[in-house]
Amino acid sequence: MDKLLGTNLTNVTSSDTDLNNEQCENAMIVKAYPIDMVRATDELGGENDGNCMLEPFVGQEFDSSDAALNFYSSYAQRVGFKVRIGQLYRSRTDGTVSSRRFVCSKEGFQLSSRTGCPAVIRVQRRDSGMWVIDLFHKDHNHHFEHDDGGETLPTFQVKAPRSAKLMVNVSHRRKIHLFKDVEHAFSCSSGIIDSKHLNERGNVIPPRGEPCVGLEFNSANEAYQFYNAYAANAGFRIRIGQLFRSKNSGSITSRRFVCSKEGFQHPSRLGCGAFMRIKRHESGKWVVDRLKKEHNHDLEPQPETQKRNLTVSKRFTGELNGGFEGKEPVNLNYGIVIKRTRENKIGSDWYPGLFEYFQSKQAEDTGFFYAVEVENSNCMSVFWADGRSRFSCSQFGDTIILDTSYRKSAYAVPFATFFGVNHHKQPVLLACALIAEESVESFSWLFQTWLRAMSGCHPLSIIADQDKAIQQAVAQVFPRTLHCFSSWQIRKKEQDNLNMLDETFRFEYEKCIYQSQTAEEFDVGWNMLVGKYGLKDNAWFKEMYIKRNNWVPLFLRGTFFAGIPTTDNFESCFGAAFNAQTPLAEFISRYEIGLERRRDEERKESLNSLNLQGFLQTKEPVEEQCLRLYTHAVFKVFQKELLHCYRYLGFKIYEEVALSRYLVRRCENDNEKCVVTVISTNLTVNCSCKMFEYEGILCRHILRVFQILGISEIPPRYILHRWTRNAEYGTLLDVDTDGGPQELKAVMLWSLREAACKYIEAGATSLEKYKLAYEIMREGGRKLRWQR
Repeated sequence: MDKLLGTNLTNVTSSDTDLNNEQCENAMIVKAYPIDMVRATDELGGENDGNCMLEPFVGQEFDSSDAALNFYSSYAQRVGFKVRIGQLYRSRTDGTVSSRRFVCSKEGFQLSSRTGCPAVIRVQRRDSGMWVIDLFHKDHNHHFEHDDGGETLPTFQVKAPRSAKLMVNVSHRRKIHLFKDVEHAFSCSSGIIDSKHLNERGNVIPPRGEPCVGLEFNSANEAYQFYNAYAANAGFRIRIGQLFRSKNSGSITSRRFVCSKEGFQHPSRLGCGAFMRIKRHESGKWVVDRLKKEHNHDLEPQPETQKRNLTVSKRFTGELNGGFEGKEPVNLNYGIVIKRTRENKIGSDWYPGLFEYFQSKQAEDTGFFYAVEVENSNCMSVFWADGRSRFSCSQFGDTIILDTSYRKSAYAVPFATFFGVNHHKQPVLLACALIAEESVESFSWLFQTWLRAMSGCHPLSIIADQDKAIQQAVAQVFPRTLHCFSSWQIRKKEQDNLNMLDETFRFEYEKCIYQSQTAEEFDVGWNMLVGKYGLKDNAWFKEMYIKRNNWVPLFLRGTFFAGIPTTDNFESCFGAAFNAQTPLAEFISRYEIGLERRRDEERKESLNSLNLQGFLQTKEPVEEQCLRLYTHAVFKVFQKELLHCYRYLGFKIYEEVALSRYLVRRCENDNEKCVVTVISTNLTVNCSCKMFEYEGILCRHILRVFQILGISEIPPRYILHRWTRNAEYGTLLDVDTDGGPQELKAVMLWSLREAACKYIEAGATSLEKYKLAYEIMREGGRKLRWQR
């Protein structure tokens, strides 16, 4: 029984009289116990079954609908029936669940075993956030079944006489927690509860090895470790449940740790109501204010050989301002082996709503994909991608960005996005995820799910944060992919580790990073900084040198990044649209609005490429060739390189058979120079600036050499299909044959589906266009030998 109505009881008198719901408004309890604790009668099957504290009543309040379900399930188990989750009702304003019905399992007539039983409770969510019973029908029309196999007749509610009232002074908003075996721990003959002296009496708070209301901890992490140890000893596992934040500061004020079998989101869960809740006091201490020890399932205590002291891992969670601080290893000394329990930053109440949304999207879009990580029967991270995004990945999945910018804020929803760069050089969404925890397990699962959703698409490069968890996951799942560190994170760590150094250092540091042309030049500049500014023992500076291939532009040039500026912060696909207070319905709404805005921008740019004609600024045939093939945005990049090539001079510096090398330098600037290598037999070229390898567009140095050699047309291998106007029709010519027939078929399906969707939308705009579209489809069917 999770929660009954809460109250602070005072002046409680005794009586053994049974009470009905109406009398419960003024009468409450037989004996006095510590605040928020009420003795559970040991005669549940006997004459006290009608006690109002042990059955639902109208006006009863709960912290959540799950708490109401747990309570009603416990009540049903005692009485002898089973509960099903009935209808739910949503708000017309924001789409959130506003009301729920929990019914007897024999409600309705859909199965022969059902009898149309009318027993039900209905809970409604109030403005305060509490869930209140507004409808309770107690009577059943069938026999009850108890654990011993016996049956009893249904009981019908009979009102007790009005004279059976008790004199009790209670607050109007009552909350009582039901606990067993409290009577012997503490009893107050006067019937008045004094919470100030609970800890002083000694016989109220049991030893540290067992939880109780009033138990104090220095941190939420310590409370979790303690409850986890107690659970392991008792024979059950725990999960992190709901958390509550301050409306003023957003900091965490309360946390629940629940039995792993709490709720019904997974078949292995049984709606167990056991939990411990801690609340942060003004002193900074975390105090157990609610507790339920009873489980509705068998416990499995560990063998004695497994019970011994254990040093707990250094860090349980990275939450900020929530009481889960990083701690040095702590020896619990509870004599219990503790298994690592993974954190989950996603609220448990989000999963049902997300799954409902995903299923509705799957009904609309056959290409919609979603997956959920499951750990010990608990839902963890979530991944999804619609058909349009999966098709975009077949075109633009060669370089991807994992945007986890939510980490910049302590109060953001853990919403991450995969996006790439389309043929208009715009960000294009490829997939989304909610990340339960920032661990190697979570990110490895995320990348492996990416491969399943995207037909094994291994990107050439990925831009993601520098965290060790992400680095290890990328190395495991994408071993041939270059991991480039996010620039925003590097900037932040530069401020943290180098902020004490002056502007002169900053100038020399940036010159070393951004202007070095060779590895030798970079090493000389870096060693100069180490010696001049005494950075030999700076741990961060050492690490960044070891990882230089993952962030210094010089070492990234040889890998394709679609021209993404790795040294600048990129714009998030959804901006700062979400925070910790964003409800699920609003999250989905904002997500769809942001997605549609992005795709509108892509459609506008596609129309611009079709309708706007670029201007030729030279008489070079290569310019006219690229104007015809490239999209408007990419052509402007190429045209800029072509115009700049006139400012350079080229000299042949080496020749051997078919191989030639040219030194190309800028006029009046001998320091700006590159070497272009040409193999004349198959017209293969490359430049030391690596622009084509990095961006997929020929640089000014190669274009200058083409002019010297009289080459008037760019070879097809140097016109990437991903940058052309026809990229939206698929990249079948660029598909790696190593991907196999399954990947090729997936690309063809997505390409045809995307084209068909656009075709259908255009054909449905008017009756005339519909007739024309249908006739074209029939003609196309005949050409494909389509037999109806």
